[in-house]
Amino acid sequence: MVWTAHILSLFPEMFPGPLGVSLAGKGLEEGAWGLKVSDIRDFAKGRHRAVDDSPFGGGAGMVMRPDVLGPAIDTALASAEEGTRVIYFSPRGRVMDQAFVRKLADEPGAIMVCGRFEGVDERVLETRNVEEVSLGDFILSGGEVAALALLDAVVRLLPGVTGNRESLEEESFADGLLEYPHYTRPPVWEGRSVPEVLLSGHHEKIREWRQRQSEELTKDRRRDLWDRRKRNF
Repeated sequence: MVWTAHILSLFPEMFPGPLGVSLAGKGLEEGAWGLKVSDIRDFAKGRHRAVDDSPFGGGAGMVMRPDVLGPAIDTALASAEEGTRVIYFSPRGRVMDQAFVRKLADEPGAIMVCGRFEGVDERVLETRNVEEVSLGDFILSGGEVAALALLDAVVRLLPGVTGNRESLEEESFADGLLEYPHYTRPPVWEGRSVPEVLLSGHHEKIREWRQRQSEELTKDRRRDLWDRRKRNF
């Protein structure tokens, strides 16, 4: 079974976008992950193929119609593996983090709904068991950028995409900490030297130094992560 993303968007030409190059693009070409993209407008009826309408109760903006988005989701679900969740990108949703990404990478895939306008009809979210997810506390013009970000985060964890598995285990958030600083050649640059311990060849001392650096960086820059980690230990 190949992890597969099914994107529902009014702008299908935005995919695979940057995921069509580098390791993700190579993995897509080699079948390490799959991508389907559907144009939500294909499910609209009528001469004008309208996908949105004004909100009941008044207010600014337009809302995506349930009789368009509902069938789009149903069609995607009909071809998806059992257990595939439906994700809608919304400021109301839970904020993505590495734990969410890792769990999603262990599942069959995801159907990702990229909204536009003021949002989508609430009845679609309720009847299709849609999970709302947010990229962060800011507003985007649509869900496509959030979908690309989530896809990039998931795809790099899949077997056959990123060659160095050890690198994935040591990166930021893998154990609830920010990653330690990195250094490479030359050993002295603009008068600044690489920390001596990294040149020592003493693997245990290097490991201890990196752990301390990760802890100090997390305490200094992301106190929320540090406090959460302390509560979990």
